[in-house]
Amino acid sequence: MIRSSTFAQPDTQGRVAEFLRSYYIYFVLAAVVAVLSLANLDQFALFERGNFLNKRNIINILRVSAPILTLAGAFTLLMVSGYIDLSVGSTMSLSAVVYAWLAINGVPFLICFGLTMLVGMALGAINGFLVVRMKITPVIATLITLSLFKGIALLLVQDGVSAIKSVGDLRMPGWFNSYGREAVFLGLPMAFWVAVGVTLALVFAQNRTLLGKYAAATGGNPTAAKLSGINTAKVVFGIYVLVGVTAAMAGIARSSFMSLGDPLSGDGMELTAILVVLIGGTAFSGGEGRVLRSFIGALIIMALTVGMLTLVPAYYQTLVIGAALLAAAASNHLISRKEAAE
Repeated sequence: MIRSSTFAQPDTQGRVAEFLRSYYIYFVLAAVVAVLSLANLDQFALFERGNFLNKRNIINILRVSAPILTLAGAFTLLMVSGYIDLSVGSTMSLSAVVYAWLAINGVPFLICFGLTMLVGMALGAINGFLVVRMKITPVIATLITLSLFKGIALLLVQDGVSAIKSVGDLRMPGWFNSYGREAVFLGLPMAFWVAVGVTLALVFAQNRTLLGKYAAATGGNPTAAKLSGINTAKVVFGIYVLVGVTAAMAGIARSSFMSLGDPLSGDGMELTAILVVLIGGTAFSGGEGRVLRSFIGALIIMALTVGMLTLVPAYYQTLVIGAALLAAAASNHLISRKEAAE
């Protein structure tokens, strides 16, 4: 009996540890919501005065969160494969500008949407080409395109104007705000539902298709993946294109929400994307990560961002984000080292 209990205790502890490792992100989200439910948002016009958790505030948080929620899944697959894209913010900005430029020049919605998706696809393909074909280190390659894409976005905006927007006789069409701000389905923003749809599709792809298996194999052991017959170059190139498309969708959501095409609207998105993916438990070195956890991580970060508007002075907010990024990277490293030791 004593021997049986001796063996049972470590087994139970292992199951508890595995449970916490698998579901900690949901506990963190619940804790953040519980703390922020005590916050008072009486300083900001975007949010209804009073308690943090009311219908208008939840809807507005989901509207603001739509870009990163749309992007998080594809970015997760990219990091699982062992690669990174620091140009996602610039891709998002350029897509937002293209979308607004097309709209203000009278192009119908569906054509605007489709052409912007093609732009995102092309930008992702450029990153994939530089990394896969030119063999440039992902950090260097995407730093180059970060500047390149942002420069193009700035060039598309007229001199003396900060963004493409309604000015004088040149007006945005009536449908422009619908996707990111006005359209609601089942009480929640349409852009949020699109982000949910994209995430579910990528969860399916990760769990039920070769894309997810090949991405994990590529990130876990590229040499073994190649020897087993996986075309790792094709996998990585395809995921870069996927990231470009979702970044374009994020740019459309941001542009529609803001009623303009701002060439700086995606600034900092690359850090946010890295943060939500790390918080979701994706290994920075590749091989491990879950799309759904990154989606939850994005909700946590956006809730904290909104909460900081009230709870933390503006000059501390960047410090808090940096500290969160450091904590996420440190915990990610410790978990990876422990798993490697096992």
